[in-house]
Amino acid sequence: MMSQGTAIFPPIRDRAVLSELDALAARHRAASGLGMQVLAALGDSTETLLGKLPARVRDRLQGATEAALDNAFAAAAVSRGVMADRSDWVNTALATAMGAAGGLGGLPGALAELPLTVTVLLRAIQGIAQEHGFDPADEAVRIECLAVFASAGPMVEDDGTDMGLVTAKLTITGASLQALIAKVAPRLSVALGQKLAAQATPVLGAIAGAAINYSFTSYYQDIARVHFGLKRLALSHDLDEGFLREDLRARISTRR
Repeated sequence: MMSQGTAIFPPIRDRAVLSELDALAARHRAASGLGMQVLAALGDSTETLLGKLPARVRDRLQGATEAALDNAFAAAAVSRGVMADRSDWVNTALATAMGAAGGLGGLPGALAELPLTVTVLLRAIQGIAQEHGFDPADEAVRIECLAVFASAGPMVEDDGTDMGLVTAKLTITGASLQALIAKVAPRLSVALGQKLAAQATPVLGAIAGAAINYSFTSYYQDIARVHFGLKRLALSHDLDEGFLREDLRARISTRR
């Protein structure tokens, strides 16, 4: 049934589906909690943090983010053949240690650590995709993993507004993974810029780097579980994924 070009779906009555949607919405709402707490502890706004970066770093941040994502996909593909997926807490502990090490060296150390952290995050996202029954080696699933990186980031209040748009923007027929990386990089570079700025002061940057990497890893693992949990829910109950996504977005934005 169609109305003004928009599909109309019957209301969801399955209690198991409704319960899972509520759980996914709760996870999504909680995802930014740690990042916002870190931001409050630093006493800065996201804009102030980015303003602390040298102009030469800000100018190169998007390109560095694209390179980090591109290299992360290559490294993750190789590592999946030799290393099993790790649990959430192991991923979080590893990223936290890397953030501390990067922050200890100030901005140069943070810049060197950034691609390694992106690789750890991507492997964690791919592991969650696998856990939900999706093959990370499949090109479509790789795009879905990339879509997780297109979310707001752990230091931004996210009401779910982007949920219905992210995958649609990424799944462009015939587009290469590199072209899609270029579309995600501007959004992710803002989040990574906040991370770099917080780590820019040696010693104190180590503490901030550990805290921020902890929140980044927790955030993207939560968002990945929401993203792939919704896809699995649609498949297992033979429901339209777009309809479920709209329902989830409404639950995220209304139950604050």
